[in-house]
Amino acid sequence: MSSGAPGSHHLVETTRLVLPGPDPTARDAATLCARLARLYEDGARAVQCDARAVTAPGLPHVEALARLRLTARGRPLRVIGAGPALRALLDLVGLVELLGEAEEREPPGRVQEGVEADDPAL
Repeated sequence: MSSGAPGSHHLVETTRLVLPGPDPTARDAATLCARLARLYEDGARAVQCDARAVTAPGLPHVEALARLRLTARGRPLRVIGAGPALRALLDLVGLVELLGEAEEREPPGRVQEGVEADDPAL
């Protein structure tokens, strides 16, 4: 086996991708997705999407992050630097796992897990 250039086997553990603010366009999202795909092709093991520039999150941010999640295809992608408003928005639309905190959340309240014999029929 050829060993290649010195250090060529060493990959950066986490690569950073910056989510633009204040309002990313569809073109920005497409560019980010292409860059993310390239990062994984080039050997990135995990990517952090830096959301510190997002000061007033809205649907363009949700769309960009949803598209990035699809592009990642199950590979490690995590949003860092998200403010409270973006965190709440991601929770609302079901993308909270991008924050890397899904395991820490409590299960939703008032979920009925079974049917009792005396429950009324629907």
